Order: sequence, then structure tokens, then C-alpha cells
Amino acid sequence: MTVVGDIFHGNLIEMINSHRSEEIIEFLMKQPIEVREQVEEVSVDMWGGFPKVIKKVFPNAKVIIDRFHVMKVVNKDLNKLRRAAGITDIQSKCLLLSNRVNLNPEQIEKLELTLGKSECVRIAYEMKEKF
Repeated sequence: MTVVGDIFHGNLIEMINSHRSEEIIEFLMKQPIEVREQVEEVSVDMWGGFPKVIKKVFPNAKVIIDRFHVMKVVNKDLNKLRRAAGITDIQSKCLLLSNRVNLNPEQIEKLELTLGKSECVRIAYEMKEKF
């Protein structure tokens, strides 16, 4: 399923029952070129077919990879590093994958204990938070 929406106005435009480039292009090309030329940005997940679709359909648009999907990959890799460092308790996982601003003082203290177990995990966590 491919969902097309106007984030600026909060409108669902269409739900295309496909995730194939050719079918998505065919559907979107039904919009007049005057409409398609006005599109400035398109937010997509990390599926490799989207840049091709956007370039063909929306000639003036920039492709933006949405933050949720980027952070999903970052967190997945941070979690792998945590396990490789031998930090296996579930509480540490939850603390590392949470945003620091959402943690209370007690959780931050526990997070610091976890980060003290591995310099690599600490560096990766700090990079995630900056990102």
C-alpha cells in the first residue's frame, strides 16, 4: 500500500494498492503536470524505488527520507551494538532506545550506568541523540 497525502493541509489524497514503481507512477501521472510541478518536497520511507518515482512524477520536488524510518535504522544498529557489548537486560535496551529528553532523573542515572559499560555504546548513543 502506498499512501499519498498533503501534509501541509493534513489531507489524505489517495491510497494506492501497490508498492510497485510502475503502478505508482501510472497512478500519479493522472494528475495534471501543472499540479505535479507545484510539489516541492515529498517525504518517503527508505524504499529504494521512491526516488525514481518522485523524479519522474514531480519534476521540481526534493525527496526527503522521513525521520521515523531513519531513526528506526539508527535504533536497530544501536541495539545490535548493545547486544554485541554484552549489555543484555531489557531495561538497558529501553533506556538506550528512548530519547534522553523523555527520561526522568532516575532513568537518566540508570542510563549512565549502562553507558559506563561500553565506550562504543556510549559514543553510538550520543551520536543518536545528536542526530
